[in-house]
This record gives sequence, structure tokens and C-alpha cells, in this order.
Amino acid sequence: MVSGAIRTDFILSAEIMAISLATIEADDLVTRAIVLAAVGIAITIAVYGVVALIVKADDIGAAMARGRGAATRAIGRALVVGMPRFLALLSLVGTVAMLWVGGGILIHGVAAFGWHAPEDLIHDFAHTLAVVAGALEAAAAWLLTALASGVVGFGIGAAILGVLGLVRRQPAHG
Repeated sequence: MVSGAIRTDFILSAEIMAISLATIEADDLVTRAIVLAAVGIAITIAVYGVVALIVKADDIGAAMARGRGAATRAIGRALVVGMPRFLALLSLVGTVAMLWVGGGILIHGVAAFGWHAPEDLIHDFAHTLAVVAGALEAAAAWLLTALASGVVGFGIGAAILGVLGLVRRQPAHG
């Protein structure tokens, strides 16, 4: 479980840093490095602050469940019962978000290297869907783009897992 959390943190951090780097308009290396360092520190503080609150929520709930007032005890019990469900939902949402953002980074990344076909194809489909969707055009275009990014992220991730599985099965030579 800890290794999974570390891997998730690494992926999240890499995605945030890639997005940050792409949005920095300064050309000089020093400014870019300072901005990335500041973003890294701020995100680390924010993410681990929220994680600390989430981890302690059931402890807080347990303490509240032993409290004096009926409302305090009810809220405490709700926290204790609700945290496992919240963590399961957070895990699902986090996984989907990583696939979506990671896929988007890959799509934009290959376009930056000259292969525009995936990005253009998604853009064209999103535009067509937006025209058909009428009043919901912006939402439809965004949804299709997010879905396509998620599919790309999932596909590349699955391919990497497949390759890693093959590599791990190879007998050691010696």
C-alpha cells in the first residue's frame, strides 16, 4: 500500500511539474528553475497537508464518537464509517485523474515533437461533437477530450505494465 502511494505521489508530482513547466513563459533557465522549485514546494505542502488531514480524520472521528454531545458523537461515528468509503472514492477519482492528465501530457508531448495526428484527431472529433451538442458544446468538447486523454493514458499505462510483466518473468542469466 505504501509503495502504491509513493508511486501515485511520484506520478502526480511529475504531472504537476510537467504542466507547470509548459505554462512558464520565461525562456531563461534560472527563472524556470525558481518557478518549478516554488511550485514543487507549494504542491508538496498542500498535498501532504491534505493527506495528513485525511489520515487523521478517522482518529478525529473516533475521538468525537466518544464525546459528550449527541451531535458530536453522531458526526464522529459518521467520520469513522465514512472514511473508508471516501478513501475508496478518492482512489478511483485519483486514478482516473492521473490517466486523464497523463494521457493529455502524452498527446500534447508527441505534438510538440512533430506528431500532431493524435491531437488533431481528438480536436476534430471534439469539434464535431460540439457542433452536434448545441448548447452543451463546450461541455461535450471538454468531455470528449478528457475521455480521449484518459483512454490514451490507460492504453500507454497498460502497455508499460505488460512490458514490465514480461521483463520480470525473464529468468536471471548468470
